[in-house]
Amino acid sequence: MTTQTPLHWWSAEALAAGIRTREVSAVEVMRAHLGRIEEHNDALNAMVAMIPESAALAAAEEADRAVARGDEVGILHGLPTGVKDLMDAAGLPTTHGMVAHAHDGPATSDSFIVRRVKNAGAIVIGKTNTPEVGLGTLTFNDLHGVCRNPWDTTRHAGGSSGGSAAAVAAGMLPFADGSDSGGSLRYPAAFCNIVGLRPTPGRIASGRQDNGWTAHGVLGPMTRTSGDAALVMAAMSGADPYAPMSIAEDPAQFLGVTPIGPAGVRIGWSADAGGVPISAEVARAHDEARRALVAAGYEVVDLDLAPSLERAEEAWETIEVFNFFGSCRDDVAKYPELLRPDLVRNVRQGEALTAAQIADALRIRTDIFRKWERLFDDVDLVITPATPVVAPPAEVEWVDRVGDVTYDRYFRWQMLANRLTVTAHPVLVTPAGFSDGLPVGMQIVGRHRGERELLAHAAGIETVLGHTRRRPGERDGAFSRG
Repeated sequence: MTTQTPLHWWSAEALAAGIRTREVSAVEVMRAHLGRIEEHNDALNAMVAMIPESAALAAAEEADRAVARGDEVGILHGLPTGVKDLMDAAGLPTTHGMVAHAHDGPATSDSFIVRRVKNAGAIVIGKTNTPEVGLGTLTFNDLHGVCRNPWDTTRHAGGSSGGSAAAVAAGMLPFADGSDSGGSLRYPAAFCNIVGLRPTPGRIASGRQDNGWTAHGVLGPMTRTSGDAALVMAAMSGADPYAPMSIAEDPAQFLGVTPIGPAGVRIGWSADAGGVPISAEVARAHDEARRALVAAGYEVVDLDLAPSLERAEEAWETIEVFNFFGSCRDDVAKYPELLRPDLVRNVRQGEALTAAQIADALRIRTDIFRKWERLFDDVDLVITPATPVVAPPAEVEWVDRVGDVTYDRYFRWQMLANRLTVTAHPVLVTPAGFSDGLPVGMQIVGRHRGERELLAHAAGIETVLGHTRRRPGERDGAFSRG
């Protein structure tokens, strides 16, 4: 990274290395990102709460003093970051995007994932926008409003980690966190031309209060490249005695990940994840990406994923609404009139589930997991589109039609992501191309617990395609509208 590149476009890896070697100061890095937020957040609505500027700069000054003293510092030392507004960060409010929690006081402690990034030296400067309790793959709520896309501010940034995606894509943060049960990392990453990793369940410790054993919702990093995602994974991952599913493997395995491919890499390609409707513009971008990968030397073979995903949507919906019942039943009982009707419907559907439906869903998920493990006997990776359409207009609450197929509920158009959630395999979204200036993403699925190899493969693909190097354009100091 050269000094001609503005600091807000330096990679997280370059910023962390620069701070450690005193090439740049943490104060310079903080000022660059605070300035970026001040300049662009009004247009994007990505950050919904901030610590005082004086506190952010004081933390950066202390980070610089630690380097000057020769202290041992963490791998994210001095990097500013934001926390999705579903996670507690001490001193900042956790509203969950809900009017009902608009006046709650600041959190008094940090969630698991926030402790991890702080222990690695990152400085939490604010909270990022999310829909009400993370509902859906578009970010809007009655408390904070719509999070807009830096590639076109008339469009959604995606959700539910939309604020994180927009902030990273716009250079307001070098990295952020996200969570994902049905595409909440993956859809916004695709819409904003960044990288989002849904890891193997347990790779990043979960602090869930209602069900610490679920393989459904996970936490993960959002960055501009897979190299940066690997760095952040080294900070976020690892075992925790209070997270029963957490994986006891050394997080340092994610340091120093280098690109793999194209030679000797066999990709299983699916144009529609076993039958999901895909728009023409997304299909064209994926066809172009496939041709580029083949030309570079990757072996690409067609896969029919339908047999390996049989009844995946049924299982996903059952587990999803059951989890909503576990997490949100108290809020629905107290003030249903303050909540999105979709949330109330999910909770009541979850309450009405039978034991047979839950047992069937868990059995289907187990069967699908095993089928996917067998897929990797023949291929190194599986690639599908990340979303069925490009980023939709900011006025819509969900995409209710793709081609000739219409959807009656917000999560029906998420099935590209939902189907892969049920596999319990790690899924990384990275840029695949563009359609009329709007980003298109691809999902890359790796082996169970194979995040290191998945990140290395994704870095190789990013080198070939080159789309991670593109930045959203600005006009007169603000991001363009259309």
